Amino acid sequence: MGLMDYLKTQLLEIIQWEDDSRDTLSWRFPDQDKEIKRGAQLIVRESQVAQFIYLGQFGDTFGPGKHTLVTDNIPILSTLKGWKYGFESPFKADIYYVNTRLFTGNKWGTQNPVMLRDPDFGIVRARAFGTFDFKVTDVKTFLKEVAGTDHQFRLEEFLDAMRSRLVSVFSDALASAKVPVLDVATRYSELGEALLPLVNQQTVPKYGIEFASFIIENVSVPEEVEKAIDKRSSMAAIGNLNDYVKFQMAEAMTRGDAGGGLAGSAAQLGAGLAMGQQMMAAMTAAQTTPPAGTPPVPPSALAPTTGSGLPELLGPAQAAEVLGVTEADVLAALSEGSLKGKKIGTAWRITRANLEEFLKS
Repeated sequence: MGLMDYLKTQLLEIIQWEDDSRDTLSWRFPDQDKEIKRGAQLIVRESQVAQFIYLGQFGDTFGPGKHTLVTDNIPILSTLKGWKYGFESPFKADIYYVNTRLFTGNKWGTQNPVMLRDPDFGIVRARAFGTFDFKVTDVKTFLKEVAGTDHQFRLEEFLDAMRSRLVSVFSDALASAKVPVLDVATRYSELGEALLPLVNQQTVPKYGIEFASFIIENVSVPEEVEKAIDKRSSMAAIGNLNDYVKFQMAEAMTRGDAGGGLAGSAAQLGAGLAMGQQMMAAMTAAQTTPPAGTPPVPPSALAPTTGSGLPELLGPAQAAEVLGVTEADVLAALSEGSLKGKKIGTAWRITRANLEEFLKS
């Protein structure tokens, strides 16, 4: 081998990255301890950027295309190298290729619950997860703050490093947005779009990364909060307490019918109402004594009783016993006006006629 042939094998003439992977963000060209000669060809493909680094300092940056390395193309390197008369002698430098394409469908999630102050439930712990799309927009910042000097920086490494940072940004943005937990589930798309610029405000200058989309797929709360939400939904679905009482009576009769039948039929509903009226008529005068916690009814406030023994004036607890529901249900019916009554101070009083009218309505 002649001297020229030997020197030729020690110099880099063509520099390129033929990327056949789909998960590599940055790749350092393996120079194998060779030097770059004057006039070497640098090939940068679409969705790639080549960054020269000389002695730990950023040099020139090249976008897609075929570049001939001469003095005019590497002014920063010429300055760093200290060439007084231009690029003439071979030199060594690290060359990093960075993939600038859009990486889609990457998953994120909160490893630990996020503490939120909710107007309905107070302090709530919430978990969230979703997906995001991103791309590298500032090569120097990305190499300095994220990829470092790795020979091949892959997507998996990036996701491990960025998930916790994303969750921190998400937590701060969600807390400042003050969106009620009950509304989050119906506003996933809107919330993701609102959080996207907040995320980019931190990731672009810090890491040289821009997010094209930030999607929230689910926000979950602890089991006890889910039960409270279900209970509130059930009460909203019940609606009118009068209809609910009728339905409960009919259901109770259906469950006690050994012969079975179609629950909720018109005949069973009528029988349930009749049963309720019979129960009311069969109550004795002993029911005038309210249970513990109910303000006693003064004897002077009671009108004469009927022949069936049912007093003309009842408290909420007594009315609840007659109807077979809770005292809270009776108070709710009184508040909404479907059951007529008279409030004296803090106590409610209901006449027998109003109670009978409530059952008939």
